[in-house]
Amino acid sequence: MEDLRIGVIGLGLRTSIALAADRPGKGAVVAALCDLDPAVLKRQSAKFPSAGFLTRDHRELLDRPDIDAVIVNTPDDTHEALAIDALRAGKTVYLEKPMAITIDGCDAILRTARESGTRLYVGHNMRHMGVVRLMRDIIAKGVIGEPKTVWVRHFVGYGTEFYYKDWHADRTRTTGLLLQKATHDIDVVHWLAGGYTTRVNALGDLLLHGDLPRRAPGTPRPDDWLMENDWPPTARKDLNPVVDVEDVSVMNMRLDNGVIAAYQQCHFTPDYVRNYTVIGSEGRLENFGDGPGATVKVWNTGPTQYREDCDIAYKVPDAQGTHGGADVQIMSEFVRFAREGGVTDTSPVAARMSVAAGYLATRSLRDGGRPYDVPPLDADLAAYFDRGQQEAA
Repeated sequence: MEDLRIGVIGLGLRTSIALAADRPGKGAVVAALCDLDPAVLKRQSAKFPSAGFLTRDHRELLDRPDIDAVIVNTPDDTHEALAIDALRAGKTVYLEKPMAITIDGCDAILRTARESGTRLYVGHNMRHMGVVRLMRDIIAKGVIGEPKTVWVRHFVGYGTEFYYKDWHADRTRTTGLLLQKATHDIDVVHWLAGGYTTRVNALGDLLLHGDLPRRAPGTPRPDDWLMENDWPPTARKDLNPVVDVEDVSVMNMRLDNGVIAAYQQCHFTPDYVRNYTVIGSEGRLENFGDGPGATVKVWNTGPTQYREDCDIAYKVPDAQGTHGGADVQIMSEFVRFAREGGVTDTSPVAARMSVAAGYLATRSLRDGGRPYDVPPLDADLAAYFDRGQQEAA
């Protein structure tokens, strides 16, 4: 079988996902690259020896008949337009999360995928992380009974570096970090709980990064911008010229199956880890660490005082590659999907619903915590994707 020939649009921090897809002779090869910055294009092309076509214009890449699929790894505010262009060009699309920065943008992408008949895949790689799959397996086995509530605490120790020194800090590019960053965790909450958010409210503020020194407009980031981790966080500098996204936020969700969920995010903690608690009708689970070798503990007898030893302890399996092996796994699923189609562990509908929840939570926190109802996706369109992007017989 010949390799799936992939083009990559956008060669920034998520180039790692494209590297995971580049497996010459083993099913997939990155054959073309696109980036607006010629210096980035030249530097990153050295990592892809089979990429014989380089361009700054994504339309030139999409016009090539020898490209079967594309990976869209560009800033969030460009996802809608680029995904629609690629779908209309008939290229199977891997679209990095979030799908778009508005609900309308997500729905436009979904409609285009159906109208064009082109396959769409959204890169929610956390569905392939060992800790998430382990928690989902525990729940599926009934170890804690029926899920009733889910709580997520997200400690973002590298928040300044990843989100406040470039375009992520500008709400016109992201909507906000309750969409851009939390869309991963909202999707996991939905997956673990077996439902989608129907009502949301949130509070948040820019508590620290609004007071830190920024670069002058037009000034490039320092060469070592990603590696600088001054402590305490108040000592950090060289932020993006525009900083107007909240660095602390708390979000409450009611799901369509009655589950109540909560998500909390802080971008100036001393550590970087996600902590999930799922409480069911017959017990609870909680993860301690979120990478390979971490532990998921279950308490399903009681009631008692706190017991550190728990009732059952599960180890997150070892894995190789970035994001705890998730990037390798999600690329394997994408390549299979591009070749064969069918249902996948990731879901364009779920991707839309996570954006919808994050988008309206952001509106809520900027509106004094007012609750908002999440609009459902058109049922016929949702059914199309639930069938593995096939029309009804």
